[in-house]
This record gives sequence, C-alpha cells and structure tokens, in this order.
Amino acid sequence: LEELQWPDGEQEVPISVCSLPCKTGERKKKVKGMPCCWICELCDGYQYQYDETSCRLCAYNMRPNSNRTACQHIPIIKLEWHSPWAIIPVFLAMIGIIATIFVMATFVRYNDTPIVRASGRELSYVLLTGIFLCYIITFLMIAKPDVAVCAFRRIFLGLGMCISYAALLTKTNRIYRIFEQGKQTVTAPRFISPTSQIAITSSLISVQLLGVLVWFAVDPPNTIVDYDEQKTINPMLARGVLKCDITDLQIICSLGYSILLMVTCTIYAIKTRDVPEDFNEAKPIGFTMYTTCIVWLAFIPIFFGTAQSAEKLYIQTTTLTVSMNLSASVALGMLYMPKVYIIIFHPELNVQKRKRSFKAVVTAATMSSRLSQKPSERPNGEAKTELCENPAADPMSEYTP
Repeated sequence: LEELQWPDGEQEVPISVCSLPCKTGERKKKVKGMPCCWICELCDGYQYQYDETSCRLCAYNMRPNSNRTACQHIPIIKLEWHSPWAIIPVFLAMIGIIATIFVMATFVRYNDTPIVRASGRELSYVLLTGIFLCYIITFLMIAKPDVAVCAFRRIFLGLGMCISYAALLTKTNRIYRIFEQGKQTVTAPRFISPTSQIAITSSLISVQLLGVLVWFAVDPPNTIVDYDEQKTINPMLARGVLKCDITDLQIICSLGYSILLMVTCTIYAIKTRDVPEDFNEAKPIGFTMYTTCIVWLAFIPIFFGTAQSAEKLYIQTTTLTVSMNLSASVALGMLYMPKVYIIIFHPELNVQKRKRSFKAVVTAATMSSRLSQKPSERPNGEAKTELCENPAADPMSEYTP
C-alpha cells in the first residue's frame, strides 16, 4: 500500500466518498442520478441552515447569526442626540429659542412703548408663541419615540407653523382691507380691533387642532419598528428603526393646512406690496413670506427624494426640523429684530407719534402711492409734493376713529 503512487504526488489515501461533508451554514444539494453525491450550497441572504438538506428564511424581524445555524433579533436603532443629523437642528433650535425668549422679554419689558403698541401687541405675542413652538418641535422629532412623544409630535408638528401663519395672515388681511376700503370710504373696515384679530387668528388655529383631534380618533398614536427601511443586502448590517407610526403622507397632511395659510398670506403680501412702507408692516411681512416659500420649495424635493434611501429617517427628520427652524428664524429676524434693535439701542426713536384719523392715514397713504408713480402716470398731471409726516407705526394702531 505504501508503494502505491497517487495522482498529483499525494501520499495520503484518497477519501472514498463522492462528496465531502458540508460546512456549518451550508446545505446538501443532491446530485441527480447520484444518490451518494451532493453539492454544498451556502444559506445566503436572510436564510439559516434548518437541517442538512434545507435552508429557511428568518422571521421579518430577525437575521441569521454569524455561522447561519439560527436566527437572532435585528438590532433596533433610533436617531440619537449625538448624531451629526441631530446636532445641527438642535443647535439651530437652541439659538432660536434663546432669541425668541429675548424678543418676548423685550416686548414685555417695553410693552407700553409706541413701537411695541404699533406692532400689534396681541398678535405679536401670538406670532412669537408660534415661532417658539416651531423651534420646540425639533426636540420632539429627535426624542426617543413612545406613545406620549408621538402624541405631542402630532399636536405640535403643524401647530407652531399654523399659529405663526394664522397671525401673519390676519395681519396682512387687515392691512389689505384697511387700504382697499380707504380708497372708497372714510369709514374704517370691520373686525380690525385687537379683539377681532385674536378671534380671527384663533378661528384659523382651531381648524388645525380639529384636524389633529380627528387624526387621534381615527388612528391613535403608537410606535412601530420599521425593519424594511434599513434591511440591507448584508444581513449583518440590517437594523430596525424605532419611530412613530406616522407616514410621509400624514406628515405632509399635518403641514398642509399651515402651508395653505402660508401661501394665502404670501398672496396678501403681494397685494399689499405697494402700500407705503412707513405706514405698516406689509413689506417686512412680504419679504418674510417670499423667503419662507423658498425654504419650503427646497424642502419638498429633499423630503420625498430620499424616501427610498437607507438614511431616510435621518435625512427627512433633519430636513423637516431645519426647514421649520429656518422659517421661524426668518419671521423672527425680519419682523422683530429691527424693532428690538430700536427699542434697546435707539430709544430716542421709540416715541409717540401724533394720533391721526383713519381718513388722514388713508389719504396720506394714497397720496404717497400716487407720488411714487411716474409723472406721466399721475392722474390730472399731479405734481410731486412731499408728505408732511410719515408715522412709523401701523396705521390702524394709532388712528383715532
């Protein structure tokens, strides 16, 4: 036996079987016509070795272990506070909250000064509350999902924007009605008092709250673990994503009413763009709404364009929170920071203007509009003259009926 020569110079006696035993995680696949022979096949994907001849698929929330002899639970993840995807929106939100509190404190401290009164104190506090809630939603979107967090997300996701744009829409509608009616009559339009403005704003906000209540009744808040979002080809990289049971469509529907208010407010801002800047906040509100529209036009393609991405949770959460932070910052910066600057650094400008009648205010505004036209466009060949006085306040905040 020792003198036998085996092929390829082998010294050992060849194994007298057709096929070698399969390794762990491999199944035997019989060779047709050769009952004693087989081919070893690896249990691939999310399969594990069930017995010598078969592989089975793991449950949807499980994956095979390293040697594919059994299944194990897929790790569950969520958006962490220390993640780069969370750090940026949280930083923006914290800066925004500090700035909002500073503005509100300034307004409260100088509540009876002309600039604060002229800005419409009641609606200003409502608007600042909405801006504050826009920043707060960042922390709810990043917090670990549970039933309470999911419920608060539903409530505040669209509420901050709704409050902000309801207040801005009420402001622009008021300005529009004042100067449109002023072209026809010297009688002040109805529902322009602070109480009326709060009532109108509250009515607009109640629509959003009613929608949220219906949402709660139809589909109570809950958490889910999404195993499909990050189910990669390599099962070792698979993760389950813990999140609230809110679909992309539901998020857009929750924001839809606020976006409708935003668009309507932008339309009124365009209609009042020719109103003299010295008489009201039409132009700052207009710039605020134009910028906000640009922010949300950029948000939509990013939000839906990443729906199939493995990083969907992170990208969409960051995009949504940053968009809301930017919207709030634009309103805060354009509408209130200039007022706070004057109140603190130029108190000499924060003085009482002479009260004027509604007729005088509208007449002066109409004259200013005409004087801004080209000479050829002025009716009856009017010559350009200068107004004697331009009040810095909103016209209806200082008029005497």
